[in-house]
Amino acid sequence: MSTDHDSGTDVSSTDPTDPHAAAATAVSTSDLPPAPPTTPCTVVWSRGRPYVLESGAGRPRWMGVDQHGRPQALTGEELRRRGWSYRRSS
Repeated sequence: MSTDHDSGTDVSSTDPTDPHAAAATAVSTSDLPPAPPTTPCTVVWSRGRPYVLESGAGRPRWMGVDQHGRPQALTGEELRRRGWSYRRSS
């Protein structure tokens, strides 16, 4: 009689009580970038470009320019995915 281990196939556990399986599939919230600030007129940097938070009628948006100097509006979630900081990267 052959076992999965003997045949060389890799079988992963699907048992929800298996601590090794749960650790391998769990996503930690500390792995996500932090949410950008929500204070109007705050300036943050993303990919070497500054963005300022405008809050007018409607939803707040992060305004900056793209690589060609054209205005670019980002939502808070888009800025979070791109990555941001309070300091310009060197």
